[in-house]
Amino acid sequence: MKQFRIVPLSEEYARKLRENQRDDFGHEIVEQVATGKGPCRVSLKPFAIGNDVRLLLSHSPFRFDNAFDQPGPIFIHKNDVEAYKDVHRFPPEIKADKESFPLTLIGYDEEQKMVFTRLVGDDDIDLLIPKLFEEHVEVEYFHVRNAEACCFICKVEKV
Repeated sequence: MKQFRIVPLSEEYARKLRENQRDDFGHEIVEQVATGKGPCRVSLKPFAIGNDVRLLLSHSPFRFDNAFDQPGPIFIHKNDVEAYKDVHRFPPEIKADKESFPLTLIGYDEEQKMVFTRLVGDDDIDLLIPKLFEEHVEVEYFHVRNAEACCFICKVEKV
């Protein structure tokens, strides 16, 4: 049974960023060889350190600006990549690497207000997400963030 849906950044959005060379805040996009694993916010795959070329930009994952808006730095691949497709399970390469990807789930209601937070820790995120949606009915969606860097990784919606 499909209990949630992972929402990566879209291929179209990434293509627009690459073409404009500016993010939605007007900042110039920075190109660099990967010094960390990322991940790419489109493919949701870790970067190969020292090999992959990535683009650094500012991004806000929210529909509208309010006090809970948390814009920040993210990375996407320099080249076109396919958006993450196995959307009914959490990206396995991120899930498996808890050292590089310590995760937190931040729950928001339909008015985009933060109503819940939880460190994933050693829990299985694929089991934790549906449990938290069930226990916290006020949560409409989660943002998955790196618990150390605080950067946005992806959105998780109820199905």
